[in-house]
Amino acid sequence: MQLNKIPATVVTGFLGSGKTTLLANILRQITGKRIAVIVNEFGEQDIDSSLLRSCALDCEEGEQVASGEDGSIYELANGCICCTVEEEFLPVMKKLVERRDDIDHILIETSGLALPKPLVQAFNWPEVRQHCTVDAIITVIDGPAVAAGRFANDEEKVAAQRLADDSLDHDPSLRELLDDQLSAADLVLVSKTDLLNADEKARVEALVQARVPASVKTLFIDQTLATDTAQLEALMGIGAASEEHIDKITNHHDKHHAEGAHHDHAHDNFDSCVITLGEVDGDELAAKLQHLLKTQEIYRAKGFAAIPGKPMRRVIQAVGERLDGYFDRLWRQDELRQTQLVIIGKTLDRDEIHAALASAERLVNA
Repeated sequence: MQLNKIPATVVTGFLGSGKTTLLANILRQITGKRIAVIVNEFGEQDIDSSLLRSCALDCEEGEQVASGEDGSIYELANGCICCTVEEEFLPVMKKLVERRDDIDHILIETSGLALPKPLVQAFNWPEVRQHCTVDAIITVIDGPAVAAGRFANDEEKVAAQRLADDSLDHDPSLRELLDDQLSAADLVLVSKTDLLNADEKARVEALVQARVPASVKTLFIDQTLATDTAQLEALMGIGAASEEHIDKITNHHDKHHAEGAHHDHAHDNFDSCVITLGEVDGDELAAKLQHLLKTQEIYRAKGFAAIPGKPMRRVIQAVGERLDGYFDRLWRQDELRQTQLVIIGKTLDRDEIHAALASAERLVNA
């Protein structure tokens, strides 16, 4: 039996909470560790894994990111890990166990709609348990979104929405998903706290404390975490051995199964579409996307834009009506300069979205 097990950090959190940004910061700042990354995505385009791959470009060959046989990050099928643990997650873990002499740490990013409990339970399988342990389950929550009361237990708006939608009868609501992700947490990170005032911060802290044991710490983070190497390293040495107590955690998902109720997972009620364009006018793209965020039920938009005359790829991210962008890396010589966005929401009108965003492409070609 291997005495020094490979530690794995599971990062969970709702759409747009900042999971990918956290992992990207770790991959950029933590040196001297060989890190394997597993990404479970929701959507048709591997935007998250592409973002994480770009973090490894500055690493020396083989120094930091241990990945798939073809040099890519391990990607699981779109959707919810909790439904595909045996079919998809365990085979990947077995591959990593075979390469255990080349790996110092495993980072796992779940989709925004996945639950950590079934995944962590898989670490108790004999062939995994012998060589790996869950260092910690880190739940990342969007500070401004939670402060707005979107997933609070007594939120009348959420209750009214559920009553009005028959399809949510046995579905976990967003509040229940948040509850279930928090129930498994060994550490809670509240992101975007630079956008919170004192009252909002207190509101978020009270909500989290009502859902997690006193032993679970809550950290409020902002953009300064990106360069705080010491704090990022501390996130990877918690030593919680989460798999040893995961069975004791009860959640809404378990209750639905125990009652024998039919329920689809929440991602079945979400739509996603991929918009692919050529080079675009950055200001026009931002303006059109901002308008769509207000007029369509879009929960998340993420992707890349090719801006004429700019040698670097621009990352586009939107949560709710908040839109952000930054340049992440140079376009490669052998890479097609194009714009790709994944839009996640409900009852999306793909044709309308494409037509609106295509105006940014037409402006460039005019």
